[in-house]
Amino acid sequence: MNTRASAYRGRFAPSPTGELHFGSLVAALGSFLQARSRGGRWLVRIEDIDPPREVPGAAASQLKTLAEFGLTSDEPVLYQSQLGKGHLQALTALLQSGQAFHCACSRRELPDSGIYPGTCRNGLPTGRRARSVRARAKHQDISFIDGIQGPQSQNPGLQSGDFVIRRADGLIAYQLAVVVDDANAGITEVVRGADLIESTARQIQLYRYLGWPVPAYAHLPLIVDDNGEKLSKSSGSDPIRRYRHIIALRLALRALGHEPPAGHKSLDSILTWAQRRWQLERVPVGPSAIGVQPG
Repeated sequence: MNTRASAYRGRFAPSPTGELHFGSLVAALGSFLQARSRGGRWLVRIEDIDPPREVPGAAASQLKTLAEFGLTSDEPVLYQSQLGKGHLQALTALLQSGQAFHCACSRRELPDSGIYPGTCRNGLPTGRRARSVRARAKHQDISFIDGIQGPQSQNPGLQSGDFVIRRADGLIAYQLAVVVDDANAGITEVVRGADLIESTARQIQLYRYLGWPVPAYAHLPLIVDDNGEKLSKSSGSDPIRRYRHIIALRLALRALGHEPPAGHKSLDSILTWAQRRWQLERVPVGPSAIGVQPG
């Protein structure tokens, strides 16, 4: 784990499954402004460890789009696919400490609730071979103060059960990879979309199992379409590069509770204004439905 001093370090970590959309811009902008307001550093990490879902050229397109909006990483861009050694070290540590176990169950064998029933918790059933690795989920409340959403309490044992940290196809699962990579990068606060808030307790549990400091968390409001559905790359939301950048930046700041005055006419002017005025307390809690159209 990284042992950097405790100066603020934030990040934006998109997966290269398509081009960035308006919701991506809001998430990137919120994490960027929070880092700048704290006098800290902002990193970009491409989460490219799920090849079946990746789109060729998406990572380069995402970085180009961020740069067009003035959002560039303060350090060399990290690629999760190059960080596998740390993932495997953490996986081994969890298995050796007994906080993780091999599991023979397929997704089809889970109950309709999706909550793992503990079938392999105390050893593989006779005649079954290991498929995945799961972390033990404690049946206890894990509480944290979210910088935007306020006090939160989640119980991983009740909400998910023991959860996968290495998939049946051998790939490291998101929950473990993100913890390892944030810890090794010295991230002090995770600012991301509210769709990921339900993962937080599981990630905090992994930090504790591994004996690492837990970062602060702040979950930004989701951006939804006119039907109330979350914008996403997988659902075919319009790429942000198709929008007029100044309009998109203004709308993104509006969604974050920081609409700039009309007098600011350039990207640089708007971004400078936002860095000076940013206050996490002004960011809305609930989702934002902003009818933004390319053009």
